Amino acid sequence: MAADQLPAGPAADHFRLGLFLALTSAFAFGCSGPFARSLMDAGWTPTAAVVARLAGGALVMAVFATLVRPGWIREAATHRGAVLAYGVIPIAGAQLFYYNAVAHLSVGVALLLEYTAPILVVAWVWATTRRRPTHLTLAGVALAFMGMMLVLNVFAGAHVSLVGVGWGLAAAVCAACYFVMSANVNKDGDEAVHPVTLAAGGLVIGALTVTLLGATGVMPLTFTANDAVVAGWTTSWLVPVLALGVLATAVAYTLGILGIALLRPRFASLVGLSEVMFAVLAAWVLVGESVTVTQAIGGAIVLCGLALARVGDRSEQVADATWPDGPVGKMPTVRRPLDRRPRDV
Repeated sequence: MAADQLPAGPAADHFRLGLFLALTSAFAFGCSGPFARSLMDAGWTPTAAVVARLAGGALVMAVFATLVRPGWIREAATHRGAVLAYGVIPIAGAQLFYYNAVAHLSVGVALLLEYTAPILVVAWVWATTRRRPTHLTLAGVALAFMGMMLVLNVFAGAHVSLVGVGWGLAAAVCAACYFVMSANVNKDGDEAVHPVTLAAGGLVIGALTVTLLGATGVMPLTFTANDAVVAGWTTSWLVPVLALGVLATAVAYTLGILGIALLRPRFASLVGLSEVMFAVLAAWVLVGESVTVTQAIGGAIVLCGLALARVGDRSEQVADATWPDGPVGKMPTVRRPLDRRPRDV
């Protein structure tokens, strides 16, 4: 083995599994928009849809965590600082700031601002690890971001205000915290939090936070029992609520935390951009919104950006034995094999 190479087997397996989990999580997150829209078309306010989503997800995860990890409540209490921060910032905060951004901006512009999160993650990792990203990684970030602009079609009837930009950037900070904080579940020692515990505890805190904001009048909170329309079919409001709670929340957050723990948070945040493509496809299937040629081209550009960023990511030396980026420390040692070839005398 060459001196500048590391064993590829376990690392490659971790990457493939992490990529699969992250993409599945992005797909689940991407399905949230059409189901939430069906509730809002039925008379629900955005805050009510978020409360239903987080409360349903918290209930599902609490039951699941109790079955597979009976001591999760005690573990969450032990790591209450991390669980509280995760529930308030990446879960409740991202929802609150994004919906406030939508109130002042076009939806495409609000999403574009929120999905500047990968840029913030790259900057954070660069600052905290003192390892400059490769040119290929930076080029991949730029390419994926440009592709996302085409997918979101932000230039069509865009509406911008400084207040909305502020809300959108705040949502981006919360989204960046999701990737950075989720990566910490892969740490060793007392700082480690099991992914199931983090997802269950975080969703409970997030649901309570958003419910409190609605109950106190900070955000409008209106529920209805009207039927909802999903994929052209009229159905009970319970159907989109269950889909939001189980698929778009419990499954999405749990698989996302697991995937990010196996990938570097910088690359995982770029994979998260695929959520935009899944959201467009879900809107096409469930709501009937058409997909334009420009959006399809943008999706292809996003994929090219992810591939380019992955090439750049692979070219960097791994700083420690775990996948998430960590502070500069002791590097893995790889010994050269003994040279047993006969020497000239």
